[in-house]
Amino acid sequence: MKAAVTTRAGEPSVIELQELPIPEVKPGWVLIKVRAFGLNRSELFTRQGDSPNVKFPRIQGIECVGLVEDDPSITFKKGQKVAAIMGGMGRFFNGGYAEYTLVPLEIVFPFQSNLPWSTLGSIPEMFQTVSGSLNQALELKTGELLLIRGGTSSIGMLACQLAKTMGVVVISTTRNSNKEKALKDNGADYVLIDDGSVVQQLRELIPQGVHKVLELIGTRTLKDSLKCIAQKGVVCMTGILGSEWTMKSFTPMGDIHSLGRLTVYMGEAGNMNKNLLQDFIQAIEDGNIKLNIDKIFSLDQIVEAHQYMEGNHAKGKLVVEI
Repeated sequence: MKAAVTTRAGEPSVIELQELPIPEVKPGWVLIKVRAFGLNRSELFTRQGDSPNVKFPRIQGIECVGLVEDDPSITFKKGQKVAAIMGGMGRFFNGGYAEYTLVPLEIVFPFQSNLPWSTLGSIPEMFQTVSGSLNQALELKTGELLLIRGGTSSIGMLACQLAKTMGVVVISTTRNSNKEKALKDNGADYVLIDDGSVVQQLRELIPQGVHKVLELIGTRTLKDSLKCIAQKGVVCMTGILGSEWTMKSFTPMGDIHSLGRLTVYMGEAGNMNKNLLQDFIQAIEDGNIKLNIDKIFSLDQIVEAHQYMEGNHAKGKLVVEI
């Protein structure tokens, strides 16, 4: 099989397309013929050497969709459409950047769909992250006010659509005023131009503050986001688009106002539900959800894809189709 192997930590060029044996099936694992996979910024960090305990060389890829090639447990039939996600995939064992991948049974989810593989490849991690952040971490409710920090990211765009289906008022941010229309067209009720701080604009618009904040930029804007919440409001840090893992300084009893709440969402396969996944795919097929896919690459363009992602050129999800 062909596989994109990250040979060592470094620039995108450390990823090499190699010919490797198809993985041998073993009990408790499923062999998947990969048809597509989404690219994720966590894979960029892994490639750069910033993911703890990852050893190189490694076939990266924390998600994929494809067809079951072999399942010793007979849980899935050969040729059945499935998604695989997380659980150490692409970090502690080889992942989706290949024509075949061998993954644990518990991170495999079946689905039915006639959508193109390139569309399906964009779904698993994006859906799991958005659904988990809004429903499990933020416990978003109808009628609430939600601020999405980093609204033009693929996660931010999808979060806005899902929140609107729940009857939530959405305020999205972007650093680029040219993207304001795209956010409005995606369903955002209000758009704030983010220069690193939006609290003044937010408080002028909503003096009492918002109920919930989905923080996708990360530590760079977290303190400012905490100032945007109403009493008993919640901030969920899900993304690190700002590429900073650690804050230089943080004073809990100053940076979080009284009764304010801060949580994080770092979803795993256990947060995925096959019925919710199928419902989400059906919503896409029915036209109720529109995915924001920016660009589709082939496996032999994986270096170019990582360069594109690292250069922050993407205006939506990046997908590799095999």
